[in-house]
Amino acid sequence: MDTVVHWCKRVAPTEELTLICNTININMNEQRRDAYLTLINALLACPSGEEGKILQDNAELVDAGLLETMVRVVLVLTERGDEQGAQFLTEIASQLGTMLGLTSSRPNPDVQLDFLKQVLKTILETQANAQVIDALLQKNLHLLDENFAQVLYDWGQLMRAELKAEQAQNLALVIGEFSNLIEPFSGGNEANNLEIAIAGYQVALTLLTRDQNPETWATLHHNLGTAYRNRIRGERAENIERAIASYQAALEISTREAFPTDWASTQNNLGLAYSSRIRGELAENIEWAIASFEAALQVYSRDGFPRQWARTHYNLGNALVNRIQEEKAENIEQAIACFEAALQVYTRDAFPTNWADTQNNLGTAYLYRIQGETAENIERAIACFQAALEICTRQEYPSDWADTQNNLGTAYGDRIRGDEAENLEKAIASYHAALEVYSRDTFPQQWAMTHNNLATAYSHRIKGEVAENLEKAIASYEAALQVYTREDFPNYWASTQTNLAAVCLKRIWGEKAENIERAIAIYQEVLEVYTFEAFPLNWAETHHHLGNAYSQRICGEKEQNRTKAIACYKTALDAYNPDDFPDQWADLQINLAAIERERMEG
Repeated sequence: MDTVVHWCKRVAPTEELTLICNTININMNEQRRDAYLTLINALLACPSGEEGKILQDNAELVDAGLLETMVRVVLVLTERGDEQGAQFLTEIASQLGTMLGLTSSRPNPDVQLDFLKQVLKTILETQANAQVIDALLQKNLHLLDENFAQVLYDWGQLMRAELKAEQAQNLALVIGEFSNLIEPFSGGNEANNLEIAIAGYQVALTLLTRDQNPETWATLHHNLGTAYRNRIRGERAENIERAIASYQAALEISTREAFPTDWASTQNNLGLAYSSRIRGELAENIEWAIASFEAALQVYSRDGFPRQWARTHYNLGNALVNRIQEEKAENIEQAIACFEAALQVYTRDAFPTNWADTQNNLGTAYLYRIQGETAENIERAIACFQAALEICTRQEYPSDWADTQNNLGTAYGDRIRGDEAENLEKAIASYHAALEVYSRDTFPQQWAMTHNNLATAYSHRIKGEVAENLEKAIASYEAALQVYTREDFPNYWASTQTNLAAVCLKRIWGEKAENIERAIAIYQEVLEVYTFEAFPLNWAETHHHLGNAYSQRICGEKEQNRTKAIACYKTALDAYNPDDFPDQWADLQINLAAIERERMEG
């Protein structure tokens, strides 16, 4: 070994080598193990600066086995309270592994199991002291990899077969506490932490039956549901289904009569799961969410549970904004009332981030508002978004800042008051600001949504060259479609494609005939998603647009194009009747009359 490394001075260990040997059980040759431990003890006891020479003198022992043994010793030292010795040895093992290329791609499962047992023991000894457990986890982040959850699950199944019922129940309680602590743990990898929490809840539920401890069984199901709802790995749709099933299982025990606060908490979280549900009918899922939030509010009063009351009103407001059933105008009014109720508790001084989030969503509700003066509603929306940005700065809350910038861009794009050209410039600036945070890799859906909105702003832009603005619009729509694929996001794909086709019809650059052909092809593809049965109004609107494209078509026989345009307009009229859609019906009648006039004029 040619490289000499130096580490900071630490306190020499007080435990003798023999005690460490007796504590650690390593599956390797005993003589080799003792040699590793002798070398480690020498490193721990030597004066600072002599570590490099000791390693050089024992170069034949510097291998993967030494690193594995060092990790085991670190666990023993940590358990005995020798934090300086454990930190020193962790640093030397890490640097040796990196320097010599001996670091394993994943920790040894036996080492991970030893650490798991240490954590569970510490939970028992400290009565699940979050601060102590957090510190222990922070020191061993390298062990909390993607394999740790499997180690936990496999060991739990082994214990299930070996332990008596009472012992198994006690172990379930400790593992459940471990899952409760690691799920919100901020260190390490969030996805790994959630997998470990899920494995822990699953193991606990195999060790503890509903009859033995029904209240704990319900709590474990509730917490498992939340872990699945927040899960990063796995299929999102399946995760939400499992979350719903877990919450519903919890509600079998946590009834309103027996456990009202647990019942209300589970109802609120069940509402969140239904709000995020992918499977099933969207309208029905939203109704289930609303019913769950309203159920929770039967227990959560402002006086008795102010924070829960505010949070549930916030969640209910979001569901009402997205509601499909009932009158849209009334839904939005109820949503605004919910957000304003939440703001009675979520004040800027007491809960600044909750206040900002609620201001942002209140602004969105005002953007969608039907009642009242449209211009005034948009001004209120802008004021809400600007208020939210006073708290949600890019430095402190980058993703929330970007979300609000996107919403502010939409408000400026729709603004009636002020100079139209200047409003569009502000909209474009806000979307560009959001894209400083939203990248395709880290926030793919938000990145696509903002590109779609930016494209719309460019397509209506007054300042700058019209032709260049349209090219920027096309580029942004095409960027959005990199994420909004037909397979993954059929609705967003169809909406963005529709917008892209409209810009193609207005495009100045390129061959006009080719631009029109592209628009026609896009509309025809969109109609494969926008069917009459699933989206009757979108279906009618797309046929209307397709008719416009055929009426402008350069390629093909003119009379044949006219016939196709007429067919599209008449098809759209199947959904647009004069009583419910007078504007659309009138536009289609005008278009049909224009084609007939062209025919008569030859």
